[in-house]
Amino acid sequence: MDSEFMTAPRELRTARLLLRSLESKDVPTLGRLAGTKEIAVTTLNIPYPYSEEDAYGFLAKASEDFREGRSVTFAISVAPEHDLRGVLGLNITDAHSRAELGYWIGVPFWRKGYVTEAAKAVVAFGFETLKLHRIYAHHFSGNTASGRVLEKIGMRHEGRSREHIRKWDQFVDIENYGLLAEEFRKDEPTRV
Repeated sequence: MDSEFMTAPRELRTARLLLRSLESKDVPTLGRLAGTKEIAVTTLNIPYPYSEEDAYGFLAKASEDFREGRSVTFAISVAPEHDLRGVLGLNITDAHSRAELGYWIGVPFWRKGYVTEAAKAVVAFGFETLKLHRIYAHHFSGNTASGRVLEKIGMRHEGRSREHIRKWDQFVDIENYGLLAEEFRKDEPTRV
């Protein structure tokens, strides 16, 4: 593990994935994968173009936020090579025992189920390990693939916030989703 950075407290494993702390060796891949217009257009905080310098800044901020207890950020990697495919994390608001789930996956890895698989593991981590009361997420209204991910992991659609976000000088609607700890525990036996 990279001693300079730490973005997650431990590794999480799923059937196909290793979710791990981001490391400085991930910066070139992070820059290349996040640097596509397809990723930038669906996310609020990823600029386009996105450079290795941007990736390094993201890694430094994610590491600082983890040390301060504000977030956990995992690299989505596929076994056995553990190369970076995307990023997923929780931005934590301790005072309210809640976290916002955020993620992206590189374009070559779309439609393979990686985000759904990773999100299930991180949501379980949030409720079981971090003892959160609520996990929520949102996506731009046109990003139906992200909405399907959130529904597959058990989140409920809670409504639309009209023209809530400004992205590239346009106001964009967002779709809001949420999941409470008691709902997560109730659905746990049926979760795949």
